[in-house]
Amino acid sequence: MAFGWIDEQDRARREAGLVRVLRPRPADSPLLDLASNDYLGLARHPEVTEGAARAARTWGAGSTGSRLVTGTTELHTELERELAGFCGFEAALVFSSGYAANLAAVTALGPHGSLVVSDAGNHASLIDGCRLARGTTQVVAHAEPDAVRKALATHDGPAVAVSDTVFSVDGDAAPLAALAEACREHGAGLVVDDAHGLGVLGEGGRGAPYAAGLAGRDDVVATVTLSKSLGAQGGAVLGPARVIGHLVNAARTFIFDTGLAPAAAGAALAALTLLRREPERAA
Repeated sequence: MAFGWIDEQDRARREAGLVRVLRPRPADSPLLDLASNDYLGLARHPEVTEGAARAARTWGAGSTGSRLVTGTTELHTELERELAGFCGFEAALVFSSGYAANLAAVTALGPHGSLVVSDAGNHASLIDGCRLARGTTQVVAHAEPDAVRKALATHDGPAVAVSDTVFSVDGDAAPLAALAEACREHGAGLVVDDAHGLGVLGEGGRGAPYAAGLAGRDDVVATVTLSKSLGAQGGAVLGPARVIGHLVNAARTFIFDTGLAPAAAGAALAALTLLRREPERAA
Protein backbone atom coordinates (compact mmCIF):
# COMPACT_ATOMS: atom_id res chain seq x y z
CA MET A 1 0.00 0.00 0.00
CA ALA A 2 1.26 3.46 -0.89
CA PHE A 3 2.68 5.29 2.15
CA GLY A 4 2.09 2.20 4.26
CA TRP A 5 5.39 2.83 6.00
CA ILE A 6 3.85 5.98 7.50
CA ASP A 7 1.56 3.84 9.66
CA GLU A 8 4.57 1.99 11.07
CA GLN A 9 6.31 5.24 11.94
CA ASP A 10 3.13 6.62 13.49
CA ARG A 11 2.76 3.52 15.63
CA ALA A 12 6.38 3.78 16.79
CA ARG A 13 5.94 7.46 17.67
CA ARG A 14 2.79 6.75 19.67
CA GLU A 15 4.44 3.92 21.57
CA ALA A 16 7.35 6.22 22.43
CA GLY A 17 5.03 9.09 23.39
CA LEU A 18 6.59 11.36 20.74
CA VAL A 19 3.54 12.38 18.68
CA ARG A 20 3.50 16.09 17.87
CA VAL A 21 0.13 17.83 18.15
CA LEU A 22 -0.97 21.25 16.90
CA ARG A 23 -2.71 23.39 19.53
CA PRO A 24 -4.40 26.39 17.90
CA ARG A 25 -4.51 29.40 20.20
CA PRO A 26 -7.22 32.07 20.18
CA ALA A 27 -6.46 35.69 19.33
CA ASP A 28 -7.41 36.75 22.86
CA SER A 29 -6.11 34.34 25.49
CA PRO A 30 -6.05 34.82 29.29
CA LEU A 31 -2.79 32.83 29.48
CA LEU A 32 0.60 34.46 30.04
CA ASP A 33 2.71 33.44 27.03
CA LEU A 34 6.19 32.34 28.10
CA ALA A 35 6.78 30.10 25.09
CA SER A 36 6.88 32.47 22.12
CA ASN A 37 9.93 34.04 20.46
CA ASP A 38 8.35 37.50 20.64
CA TYR A 39 11.17 38.61 22.94
CA LEU A 40 10.41 42.34 22.92
CA GLY A 41 6.63 42.05 22.75
CA LEU A 42 6.46 43.80 19.38
CA ALA A 43 4.21 41.38 17.49
CA ARG A 44 1.13 43.25 18.74
CA HIS A 45 2.66 46.69 19.11
CA PRO A 46 0.36 49.26 17.40
CA GLU A 47 3.21 50.74 15.34
CA VAL A 48 4.27 47.31 14.12
CA THR A 49 0.78 46.11 13.21
CA GLU A 50 0.10 49.43 11.49
CA GLY A 51 3.34 49.01 9.55
CA ALA A 52 2.06 45.64 8.35
CA ALA A 53 -1.37 47.01 7.45
CA ARG A 54 0.06 50.04 5.65
CA ALA A 55 2.39 47.84 3.59
CA ALA A 56 -0.48 45.53 2.63
CA ARG A 57 -2.65 48.47 1.58
CA THR A 58 0.21 49.94 -0.46
CA TRP A 59 1.78 46.84 -2.02
CA GLY A 60 -0.95 44.19 -1.79
CA ALA A 61 -1.20 40.89 0.02
CA GLY A 62 1.76 39.21 -1.67
CA SER A 63 5.01 40.18 -3.34
CA THR A 64 3.70 38.59 -6.59
CA GLY A 65 6.85 36.69 -7.57
CA SER A 66 10.40 35.69 -6.86
CA ARG A 67 12.76 38.49 -5.88
CA LEU A 68 14.54 38.42 -9.25
CA VAL A 69 11.29 38.76 -11.23
CA THR A 70 8.61 40.97 -9.64
CA GLY A 71 9.04 40.09 -5.97
CA THR A 72 11.41 42.90 -5.00
CA THR A 73 9.67 46.10 -3.95
CA GLU A 74 11.12 49.37 -2.73
CA LEU A 75 9.97 48.24 0.71
CA HIS A 76 12.24 45.18 0.56
CA THR A 77 15.28 47.24 -0.35
CA GLU A 78 14.52 49.79 2.36
CA LEU A 79 14.31 47.00 4.93
CA GLU A 80 17.62 45.60 3.71
CA ARG A 81 19.35 48.97 4.03
CA GLU A 82 17.98 49.48 7.54
CA LEU A 83 18.88 45.96 8.69
CA ALA A 84 22.44 46.21 7.39
CA GLY A 85 22.92 49.66 8.90
CA PHE A 86 21.44 48.72 12.25
CA CYS A 87 23.49 45.54 12.62
CA GLY A 88 26.72 47.08 11.30
CA PHE A 89 27.09 45.12 8.07
CA GLU A 90 27.73 46.37 4.54
CA ALA A 91 24.70 44.78 2.92
CA ALA A 92 21.67 42.57 3.56
CA LEU A 93 19.36 40.29 1.62
CA VAL A 94 15.81 39.50 2.81
CA PHE A 95 14.29 36.03 2.49
CA SER A 96 10.83 34.58 3.09
CA SER A 97 12.01 32.96 6.36
CA GLY A 98 15.01 32.62 8.61
CA TYR A 99 15.15 28.94 7.63
CA ALA A 100 15.46 29.90 3.97
CA ALA A 101 18.15 32.45 4.83
CA ASN A 102 20.24 29.80 6.59
CA LEU A 103 19.84 27.33 3.72
CA ALA A 104 20.95 30.05 1.32
CA ALA A 105 24.00 31.12 3.29
CA VAL A 106 25.36 27.63 3.91
CA THR A 107 24.70 26.15 0.47
CA ALA A 108 25.95 29.16 -1.49
CA LEU A 109 29.07 29.51 0.66
CA GLY A 110 29.82 25.77 0.82
CA PRO A 111 30.36 24.87 -2.85
CA HIS A 112 31.92 21.70 -4.28
CA GLY A 113 35.46 21.26 -2.98
CA SER A 114 34.91 23.31 0.16
CA LEU A 115 34.81 22.31 3.82
CA VAL A 116 31.89 23.27 6.05
CA VAL A 117 32.67 22.98 9.77
CA SER A 118 29.43 22.76 11.75
CA ASP A 119 28.89 23.02 15.52
CA ALA A 120 27.23 19.91 16.98
CA GLY A 121 24.56 22.08 18.63
CA ASN A 122 23.49 23.99 15.53
CA HIS A 123 19.86 24.67 14.61
CA ALA A 124 18.10 22.31 12.20
CA SER A 125 18.16 24.92 9.42
CA LEU A 126 21.96 25.09 9.55
CA ILE A 127 22.17 21.30 9.65
CA ASP A 128 19.93 21.06 6.59
CA GLY A 129 22.05 23.69 4.85
CA CYS A 130 25.11 21.52 5.49
CA ARG A 131 23.30 18.48 4.09
CA LEU A 132 22.39 20.39 0.92
CA ALA A 133 25.77 22.05 0.46
CA ARG A 134 28.00 20.45 -2.16
CA GLY A 135 31.05 20.81 0.06
CA THR A 136 32.17 18.30 2.69
CA THR A 137 30.68 18.82 6.15
CA GLN A 138 32.55 18.05 9.36
CA VAL A 139 30.62 18.27 12.62
CA VAL A 140 32.75 19.35 15.59
CA ALA A 141 32.31 19.52 19.35
CA HIS A 142 29.90 22.13 20.64
CA ALA A 143 31.30 25.64 21.20
CA GLU A 144 34.93 24.52 20.87
CA PRO A 145 37.08 26.92 18.79
CA ASP A 146 40.02 24.52 18.98
CA ALA A 147 37.89 21.79 17.38
CA VAL A 148 37.07 24.21 14.56
CA ARG A 149 40.76 25.11 14.24
CA LYS A 150 41.74 21.43 14.06
CA ALA A 151 39.13 20.68 11.39
CA LEU A 152 40.18 23.64 9.25
CA ALA A 153 43.83 22.56 9.47
CA THR A 154 42.98 19.31 7.64
CA HIS A 155 41.62 21.08 4.54
CA ASP A 156 43.40 22.89 1.74
CA GLY A 157 40.82 25.00 -0.06
CA PRO A 158 37.72 27.13 0.54
CA ALA A 159 36.23 26.65 4.00
CA VAL A 160 33.57 28.10 6.26
CA ALA A 161 32.62 27.51 9.88
CA VAL A 162 28.93 27.60 10.80
CA SER A 163 27.46 28.26 14.24
CA ASP A 164 24.49 29.66 16.10
CA THR A 165 25.30 32.74 18.18
CA VAL A 166 22.80 31.79 20.89
CA PHE A 167 21.90 28.11 20.72
CA SER A 168 18.15 27.63 20.66
CA VAL A 169 18.05 24.41 22.70
CA ASP A 170 20.79 24.91 25.31
CA GLY A 171 20.50 28.69 25.48
CA ASP A 172 24.26 29.15 25.70
CA ALA A 173 26.28 31.61 23.64
CA ALA A 174 28.95 30.74 21.09
CA PRO A 175 32.50 32.03 21.68
CA LEU A 176 32.27 34.22 18.59
CA ALA A 177 35.56 36.12 18.90
CA ALA A 178 37.51 32.89 19.36
CA LEU A 179 35.67 31.22 16.47
CA ALA A 180 36.43 34.17 14.21
CA GLU A 181 40.10 34.02 15.16
CA ALA A 182 40.28 30.30 14.39
CA CYS A 183 38.70 30.93 10.99
CA ARG A 184 40.98 33.84 10.17
CA GLU A 185 44.08 31.77 10.97
CA HIS A 186 43.09 29.39 8.17
CA GLY A 187 41.58 31.89 5.72
CA ALA A 188 38.08 30.56 6.31
CA GLY A 189 34.81 32.41 6.52
CA LEU A 190 32.47 32.42 9.50
CA VAL A 191 28.68 32.16 9.15
CA VAL A 192 26.66 32.75 12.31
CA ASP A 193 22.93 32.45 12.87
CA ASP A 194 21.89 35.36 15.09
CA ALA A 195 18.20 34.49 15.25
CA HIS A 196 18.20 34.67 19.05
CA GLY A 197 20.69 37.54 19.33
CA LEU A 198 19.13 40.28 17.21
CA GLY A 199 17.14 42.65 19.40
CA VAL A 200 18.57 41.11 22.57
CA LEU A 201 22.38 41.31 22.49
CA GLY A 202 24.73 44.13 21.57
CA GLU A 203 24.25 47.87 21.88
CA GLY A 204 20.55 48.62 21.44
CA GLY A 205 19.91 45.03 20.33
CA ARG A 206 22.23 45.15 17.32
CA GLY A 207 23.04 41.49 17.76
CA ALA A 208 25.77 39.12 18.90
CA PRO A 209 28.20 39.79 16.01
CA TYR A 210 28.04 43.52 16.79
CA ALA A 211 28.62 42.82 20.48
CA ALA A 212 31.65 40.65 19.63
CA GLY A 213 33.16 43.27 17.32
CA LEU A 214 32.64 41.10 14.23
CA ALA A 215 29.97 43.11 12.39
CA GLY A 216 31.21 44.47 9.10
CA ARG A 217 34.25 42.20 8.81
CA ASP A 218 34.93 40.90 5.31
CA ASP A 219 35.10 37.29 6.52
CA VAL A 220 31.93 37.21 8.65
CA VAL A 221 28.35 36.60 7.51
CA ALA A 222 25.33 36.66 9.81
CA THR A 223 21.81 35.41 9.32
CA VAL A 224 18.85 36.76 11.25
CA THR A 225 15.14 36.13 11.53
CA LEU A 226 12.48 38.82 11.48
CA SER A 227 10.07 36.59 13.40
CA LYS A 228 11.52 36.78 16.91
CA SER A 229 12.59 40.11 18.42
CA LEU A 230 11.08 42.05 15.51
CA GLY A 231 7.76 40.26 15.88
CA ALA A 232 7.18 39.82 12.14
CA GLN A 233 8.08 37.09 9.63
CA GLY A 234 10.98 36.39 7.30
CA GLY A 235 14.76 36.28 7.47
CA ALA A 236 17.88 37.94 6.12
CA VAL A 237 21.55 37.37 5.42
CA LEU A 238 23.95 40.18 6.39
CA GLY A 239 27.52 40.50 5.18
CA PRO A 240 29.97 41.99 2.70
CA ALA A 241 28.34 43.31 -0.48
CA ARG A 242 30.21 40.80 -2.64
CA VAL A 243 28.83 37.93 -0.57
CA ILE A 244 25.30 39.29 -0.84
CA GLY A 245 25.75 39.69 -4.59
CA HIS A 246 26.86 36.06 -4.77
CA LEU A 247 23.72 34.94 -2.93
CA VAL A 248 21.51 36.82 -5.38
CA ASN A 249 23.07 34.77 -8.16
CA ALA A 250 23.64 31.42 -6.44
CA ALA A 251 21.24 30.88 -3.51
CA ARG A 252 18.37 28.66 -4.64
CA THR A 253 16.09 29.63 -1.73
CA PHE A 254 16.38 33.21 -2.97
CA ILE A 255 16.21 32.65 -6.74
CA PHE A 256 13.31 30.21 -6.76
CA ASP A 257 11.21 31.38 -3.80
CA THR A 258 8.48 33.99 -3.74
CA GLY A 259 9.61 37.20 -2.08
CA LEU A 260 8.63 38.04 1.49
CA ALA A 261 5.04 39.34 1.75
CA PRO A 262 4.87 43.15 1.99
CA ALA A 263 2.96 43.06 5.28
CA ALA A 264 5.78 41.11 6.94
CA ALA A 265 8.41 43.45 5.49
CA GLY A 266 6.44 46.48 6.66
CA ALA A 267 6.04 45.07 10.15
CA ALA A 268 9.75 44.25 10.44
CA LEU A 269 10.72 47.72 9.24
CA ALA A 270 8.39 49.33 11.77
CA ALA A 271 9.81 47.15 14.56
CA LEU A 272 13.35 48.05 13.58
CA THR A 273 12.44 51.74 13.59
CA LEU A 274 10.93 51.31 17.05
CA LEU A 275 14.02 49.53 18.35
CA ARG A 276 16.27 52.32 17.03
CA ARG A 277 14.11 54.87 18.86
CA GLU A 278 13.81 52.86 22.06
CA PRO A 279 17.08 50.95 22.57
CA GLU A 280 16.18 50.40 26.21
CA ARG A 281 13.84 47.62 25.05
CA ALA A 282 16.87 45.44 24.36
CA ALA A 283 18.38 46.20 27.75
